[in-house]
Amino acid sequence: MQEVTAVDTVVDTATGTAPAAAQQGSWGGMLLYCLIIFVIIYFFMVRPNKRRMAEYQKMVDSIKVGDRIMAAGIYGTVKKVGDKTLEMEIAKGVVIEVSKNAVASVEK
Repeated sequence: MQEVTAVDTVVDTATGTAPAAAQQGSWGGMLLYCLIIFVIIYFFMVRPNKRRMAEYQKMVDSIKVGDRIMAAGIYGTVKKVGDKTLEMEIAKGVVIEVSKNAVASVEK
């Protein structure tokens, strides 16, 4: 029977070869590590972003004629609401058409 010393272990890891038991354990640890990272990313990035997008969509869907909005940095009053666009009056007699996605805020 051959005796394994600390020098043999260091040489084995330095050359990139490791015992089979150590390789199996590293896969389980790596999988657990990836799963934990995924859960952290989901709770701190994906979930809050979904919530913000739902609130934004609710705000855009609630726009009606007469609301004062800011779209693309321009303030105006909504004159007509369409499916994907709306018309807003930015000055007396000046009406422009903007995308609903450009709306940044709504003042009731």
